[in-house]
Amino acid sequence: MDISTRAKRIIMDPAAEWRVIATEATTTADLFRGYAAPLALIPAVCGFVGSILLLSVLGMGRGSFVGGLLQAIIGYVLGLAGIWVVGKIIEFLAPKFGGSASETDAMKLAIYSSTASWLAGVFLLIPFLGILTILGLYGLYIFYRGAPVVARVPESQTLVFTLAVIVVTIVISVLVGYLAALIAF
Repeated sequence: MDISTRAKRIIMDPAAEWRVIATEATTTADLFRGYAAPLALIPAVCGFVGSILLLSVLGMGRGSFVGGLLQAIIGYVLGLAGIWVVGKIIEFLAPKFGGSASETDAMKLAIYSSTASWLAGVFLLIPFLGILTILGLYGLYIFYRGAPVVARVPESQTLVFTLAVIVVTIVISVLVGYLAALIAF
């Protein structure tokens, strides 16, 4: 399935798409190479272009072209690494909540749940619309719908499992952002 069709389906009908995803044979490498890596470019590139707009066109902002580019690259790489870590956490936590997830299943859940966030990254193109990236929070619902299907977490534990993974993901996101800022500047 092509990347745009998968992204559209996971956004528009996550319950149905998770059932399809659960049956697909794939590898972690294929998930990253064929889906995560291209989609994760959206917020990285759009954020970089948006920051250049602030600097050059509007004369606002601080930093440099090279610094912004470096931050985009580092953020992209660390973001993908963060998704991998979240996948490993899902793999570790699923059995604690009565589920079971192979590495590939856990990566499916981590990667496909990130779709909304990556797509919302397009709003970073126009700096004043950056607040709309909050629409990426829809990914939490996508995750919630996918946890019982892909990680086989019982329905009665899905909410608690989802909240546990959200807390861990927030911590990872803050750390990734902090590291990206430290390295770039």
